[in-house]
Amino acid sequence: MSDITSFSVAMSVYGRDHADWFDTALDSIVHQSVHPSEIILVEDGPVPQDIHAVVERYRTLCTQQGIDLVVIPLSENQGFGNALRTAVEHCHNELIARMDSDDISLPNRFERQLTFFAQRPDISIVGGNISEFVDDTTNVIGQRRCPQDDTDIKQYMRRRCAMNHVTVMFRKSEVLRAGNYQDWFYNEDYYLWIRMMQAGCSFANLNETLVNVRMNPDSYARRGGIRYYRSERDLQRYMHHVGIIGFGTMASNIALRFIIQRLMPNWMRALVFRKVFRSEQ
Repeated sequence: MSDITSFSVAMSVYGRDHADWFDTALDSIVHQSVHPSEIILVEDGPVPQDIHAVVERYRTLCTQQGIDLVVIPLSENQGFGNALRTAVEHCHNELIARMDSDDISLPNRFERQLTFFAQRPDISIVGGNISEFVDDTTNVIGQRRCPQDDTDIKQYMRRRCAMNHVTVMFRKSEVLRAGNYQDWFYNEDYYLWIRMMQAGCSFANLNETLVNVRMNPDSYARRGGIRYYRSERDLQRYMHHVGIIGFGTMASNIALRFIIQRLMPNWMRALVFRKVFRSEQ
């Protein structure tokens, strides 16, 4: 499909990332039915030798595939949102796909999204569903499906994030128009989507799994604590401040998050995420 628009992949890696998982994530990008023209990889602070070894191996593999692997090392860890802002700023293409350093894109992910953009030039960003697994992609513990059309996505966004971050492909100009990624603990993506809503951007999700997301057995349980709660609380306050949600919605959203993230024990929080906020196979 050589007639499809060129696109970039934006990702970051940092010192605590697992080298083997990082290798698998890059492999899933390089071995796609449609290749990106470039991968912009931000090293968010110093990384260990095993990460460096993976990067150097993929310099060769990317060259063989006609992909330009651009590595941007940051002298110190600046956080996920700041690293992604840097990555987006260095992308040369209008279309940019996000990818995390430990997940696995399905082989036709980019082709499906590029085809959608060709059919829908009015769309600013398109994502899809995820399958969550532990250890092996056959050990699926849950799925997260999101609403598909712009109206439903924006309505859902008033309660919860309606895009699976690792699946998205977006137009660089639209993301920059909304202020690009900014630092917001655990919610850099949600904060960006809200600002894109304010800017009048159009959203879509494909009703298919695009990425297999790696989880630990306690991943759901760890989505709590005071810092996590405050990040979510302040985001709700921001949505109320800019007029996206009313006071009643803000209050109920904050109350629900306080119960789940501050009052529930870890085992109960994990149960709620798996049974209520996820659909299991």
